[in-house]
Amino acid sequence: MTSDPLDLDLVDAGRGPTASQAAGLTLAAARAIIGAGASEARALGVAMSIAVVDAGAQLVAFERMDGADLVTVTLAQDKAWTALVNRMPTGDLGPIVQPGTEFYGYHTIKGGRTIIFAGGLPLERNGVLVGAVGVSGGDSEQDRRVVERAAASFGPGRR
Repeated sequence: MTSDPLDLDLVDAGRGPTASQAAGLTLAAARAIIGAGASEARALGVAMSIAVVDAGAQLVAFERMDGADLVTVTLAQDKAWTALVNRMPTGDLGPIVQPGTEFYGYHTIKGGRTIIFAGGLPLERNGVLVGAVGVSGGDSEQDRRVVERAAASFGPGRR
C-alpha cells in the first residue's frame, strides 16, 4: 500500500476521501485535535470528553478521559454539533438567546441539543467549514481553554 498524502486511514483503496478529509480533517488530524485538547485538560487537572465531527456532523473521533463524568459524552458531541451548524463558538450563543432577545428560546431547537455555553468551535480550512470540535468536563473557562487549544492544533485556516 502506498503512502497517502492526506494520511488517510483507508483499508478500502477503492474509496476516496470525503470533502472534510480532503480538506485535512482526517482521522489522524482528529486524533491530534483530541490529543491537544486532552493535554490542555491534563494541565488544568480536569477530566474531559472531546469530540470531533466532520462537515456532515458525523463523529470522526471521540475520547472520554478517565474520570470524566458520563454527561460529558453527550455534551461534547452536542457542543461540536452546535458549533458546526451555527458556524460559531458555542459560547457566543448565550448572550443572544436570553429572555427579551431576538433569539430567545433558540437553544431549545433540535430537542434541546443546541448548547449555549463554551466548549464548541467550528473547524475551517481556507474559509471552508470542514467540521467542529466540542469538549466538556470543566467550568466554562476551562472548557473554553481546552477547546481553543484543541482547535488551534488543526492549524492554519482554522476559524
